Order: sequence, then C-alpha cells, then structure tokens
Amino acid sequence: MENIPSLKKIYEDYFTIGSAVSTETITRHQDLLKKHFNSLTAENEMKFEHIQPEEGVFTFERGDQLVQFAKEHHMQMRGHTLVWHNQTPDWVFKNRQGEKASREELLSRMKAHIFTVMERYKGKIGCWDVVNESIADEGGRLLRESSWLEIIGENFVEKAFQFAHQADPNAKLFYNDYNESHPEKREKIYTLVKSLVDKNIPIHGIGLQGHWNIAEPSIEHIHMAIEKYAALGLEIHFTELDVSVFEWDDKRTNITAPTERMLEQQAKRFEEMFTLFRDYRSVITNITFWGTADDYTWLDDFPIKGRKNWPFLFDEYHRPKASFYKVVDF
Repeated sequence: MENIPSLKKIYEDYFTIGSAVSTETITRHQDLLKKHFNSLTAENEMKFEHIQPEEGVFTFERGDQLVQFAKEHHMQMRGHTLVWHNQTPDWVFKNRQGEKASREELLSRMKAHIFTVMERYKGKIGCWDVVNESIADEGGRLLRESSWLEIIGENFVEKAFQFAHQADPNAKLFYNDYNESHPEKREKIYTLVKSLVDKNIPIHGIGLQGHWNIAEPSIEHIHMAIEKYAALGLEIHFTELDVSVFEWDDKRTNITAPTERMLEQQAKRFEEMFTLFRDYRSVITNITFWGTADDYTWLDDFPIKGRKNWPFLFDEYHRPKASFYKVVDF
C-alpha cells in the first residue's frame, strides 16, 4: 500500500477527499484514512439519537473521539446531521404528558440542540449538514411527511438554518439529500434550496449523497444535476458516495465475491464520475465516500438482506481496486 498514490495528494488542487467513519473504523481503517483522506464525516455518532438520547442529556464522547482523530491527522471535519426525520428520539416530538409537542416546544428543542452541538464543535467542525433528506421522493408534495413538518410547518427548514447560523456564524451550512440526480427529485431539491437563497436564509452549499450503482443514475443525469445546482452559486459536496456492484433490483444473495464484470463496470463508473467531478472543480469542493473499504459498508444487507456489497475503491483487505486506479490515473 505504501507504493500507491495518495488520493488526497492527487486531488489536492481539486477538492478534499473524505470518508464517513465511526469510532470503530478510525482504528480498523486507520492506515487508509491517514494516507488517502483529509476530511471526515461521522457516520452515526453525531445524529440526534446518539448525541441527545434524552432531553438535556448530551453524550458527546464518541463524536469527540472522531473530532480528535481528525485534528491529530490534520483533517477537516464535516458535521452530520442536525435535523432529520430518522434517528431522532420520540421524546423530541412529545410534551411532558406524552402527547404531541406544540410548535413552540419543538422549535425550542430544535434551537437548543443545534446551539449545544454546534457551540461544542465551533472551530473544530467547519461545515454541517443542517437538514437532511426533507424532500418527498415522489408525487406532487415538495417536503416529505415528518414530525418536523407536521408540528412546525414548512418553514422548519428555514428555522434550522437560521438557528445554525446563529450558533456558529463561521460554519458553512449545507442541505443534504439522496436521489439528487434523478430528474424529478433534482427539481424539488433545486426548488427548496432556491427558495432559501431567495429569502436570504444562510445556506452555503448542497450535499449530494451519491448512493449510486453500476447502472444508475446515468452520467448524463449526474451532469445535469451538477449544472442545475451550480446555477444557485453555492458550493457542492458529494457527501455519501458509494457505487454498489449490484443494480437496484438485483436480488442475488449467493455471490461471495464481486465478479470481474462487476469490478469492470464499477471501475468505468468511477472513471466517468471523477472525470466529471474534476470538470466542476470550481463548484465541487469535497467528495466524501460513505465508508473507506469494502470490509465495512452500510450497503451490506441493504436493500437486500443477506447480500454483501463491495462499493468502494479499496477491497475487504484494504487493497486498491481497479476503481482506485481509474480515479488516480488521469
């Protein structure tokens, strides 16, 4: 591994290269992280249910470990995430009697959470995914159904960004979502973010997750999405990049290793994607993989239970794959 190029050095004039990590993987993948990455995102440790499992009870220990690792190895830290419909404890949306909280109660809790978390990491975390996945996937509705929307109303997104900016005026604030390159959802994400920009809500960037596979989305759709979002004048981060070796509807669970065909298709996809990313270096400022190597990925068992996946540039033994060389050789 010592003789291969460093991702972060290859791309130092383009964008930072990130990985989503946990307190376990900063040990398991330590050598890869130190050599190839200069940006980290907490995969789960900074989500609401982990940081404030009970009202007023903050458990920062695991998040602190990740921030300290980033500091020791001169890496940037991305904060993920402050307001999300998932992985948020039920107590957040209930009053003391166990009934639905009022709008005022929920706004107060949102503000308190954002301020407590962001003030702790002020100067240590330079950008945050403030609101995550609030767009409806299908149909005419812009925002997905959630307790945030039901109780606060449509301006819960605006409120979150306003609170975040008040808590840390120097932090860059991002809206983050998936299926960002699918035409229908692309238009919705653009509509939401443009509305924030038009209202002078403090937002500095769009996080495009990039949970893709060897077939979808097309490189044309990715290109069109970048063009569309770039027109808003904000920074673009690809925040959760992985490329499954299975197409979405492939239900096979009996494959114990990726086939040569899979690896060839994956390598071609990574080559096309990073060629495109380099062309937009003026607006893309970070590429973060949702993991580091194939021995650990959230795609194991998702969306097909019992199915192993191999979505990264490094294999289960932390060796560079054909995809790695397609990304660094240009």
